Amino acid sequence: MDYSIKQTQLSKLEHFPIAFFAMVMGLTGLTLAWEKAAVILGLPTIIGESLLYLSATAFLLVTLTYLLKAIRHRSAVLKEFNHPIKISFFPAFSISLILMSIATLGVSKTLSEYLWVLGVSLHLIFTLYVLGQWLHHPKFKIAHSTPAWFIPVVGNILVPIAGVQYGYNEISWFFFSIGLIYWIILKTLILNRMFFHDPLPEKLLPTLFILIAPPAVGFISYTQLTGGVDSFSRILFYSAMFLVLFLLSQLPRFSRIQFFMSWWAYSFPLAASTVASFVMQQHNPSFSPIFSIALLCLSSGVITLLLFRTLLGITRGEICRPE
Repeated sequence: MDYSIKQTQLSKLEHFPIAFFAMVMGLTGLTLAWEKAAVILGLPTIIGESLLYLSATAFLLVTLTYLLKAIRHRSAVLKEFNHPIKISFFPAFSISLILMSIATLGVSKTLSEYLWVLGVSLHLIFTLYVLGQWLHHPKFKIAHSTPAWFIPVVGNILVPIAGVQYGYNEISWFFFSIGLIYWIILKTLILNRMFFHDPLPEKLLPTLFILIAPPAVGFISYTQLTGGVDSFSRILFYSAMFLVLFLLSQLPRFSRIQFFMSWWAYSFPLAASTVASFVMQQHNPSFSPIFSIALLCLSSGVITLLLFRTLLGITRGEICRPE
């Protein structure tokens, strides 16, 4: 009996998905939203502090579990790393480090900077590797292009949010430029796939919410780099808000989707749009706080539901099993 349980646990470890780092991104994004809400709306700081501990715990648990998987099931990790879609989720680890660096700015600037340097360095390596794979490897087809492709390359757009705080202005512009330019290129490719080829399979439909993240995060980074809101930043902000409204109008379609770990694709984009709305409010007092509060409630509710549904899925054995 004990042997059977041990074998089941090993099997679950073998199928522990790299997509779990999307959960870390979502939780850390919500942490940043509540930290910003405490500054802009004067809400209790205890909520953001509690979420930071939760996010850090989730990051450590997911990292250690996946590291154990890499030790015991190296072939399974290599299979994910060579998968044309799943490879895009590996840079979610470096993005999680960058997000943690932003979230810990108010706790320890030294710790924050170490996390930032490590996250940025790893993310640049991931960007160069994945872009090289896209250009030279024959395994990629139009059906493999999904909004998850934004993660490895467009994720660079996050770098200036904390980078400017350390005085790395030129480095921040370098990464912002990469994220912005390749966002436009990849968005064109992905929309072409969705408009003129087979639609996304049900399992990947939640990744459409990733479309929100680049303009929302781009707006936050751009205001950090320039110190204010101008015409270009407004274009980024309102294009992100349009995508929020558009995807929420598709709610009946999303509500019929069976639970997968891909549901976590809802989380970080909604949290990022929430932070963006608070930044807009901070720089533009005429911007109504009602929209920011509504997004904060929405992102908090969605991520709470995702966390509950994930824990339920783990207890039911719906997660960490062969596809």
